[in-house]
Amino acid sequence: MSSASEPRWRRLEPDARREQILVCAIRLFGERPYPSVSTTDIAQEAGVARGLINHYFGTKRDLYLEVVRRMVTIPSSAPQALAQGTLEERIDASVSWFLDRVLRHSKTWLVAVGGVGHDPDVERILAEADEHAADRVLEFVGLTDVHEHREQLRAMVRAYAAMVKAAGREWVMRNHLSRDQVHLLLTHTLRTLVRETFPQVRAK
Repeated sequence: MSSASEPRWRRLEPDARREQILVCAIRLFGERPYPSVSTTDIAQEAGVARGLINHYFGTKRDLYLEVVRRMVTIPSSAPQALAQGTLEERIDASVSWFLDRVLRHSKTWLVAVGGVGHDPDVERILAEADEHAADRVLEFVGLTDVHEHREQLRAMVRAYAAMVKAAGREWVMRNHLSRDQVHLLLTHTLRTLVRETFPQVRAK
């Protein structure tokens, strides 16, 4: 039997099985509104018993929140993978990485950054992701050890992150910007922040 035709219910290690369920949930929550996706749908898509979803994630809402967290949080491994080269090369690589990530799960990413109404749990995850991203971006651009005016720099990165999300929506939802145009906008803005704006803030 080829790997393409192997059943999804084959035995997997717990972490791999959990990831398989999460990947299927990411796809389904991007394709349908939240109320129309059931844990039975996700279990069938993943080829697992519905009880495994409860075992690994809890309720459907818990799983949805984990999907949102995955969509909006920069993985801890990303800074190490993007830490090579000049500042311009690192910025280019980090923006390309982000755009690849959005393109891979564009519908689910849009759902995640848009939230579901005024959901305090989703808003908390988005806020935590913004705080996490602020530190990761400072790592990308080589400002990990900066302590003076650090909170002001982090605030500027959070403001930049809001523009990143808006640019992503203009690209994948409204089709007003091409990927190349979004890449230019985000790399140029971040480079200007690091080369010009941040030094001025630190000098005052």
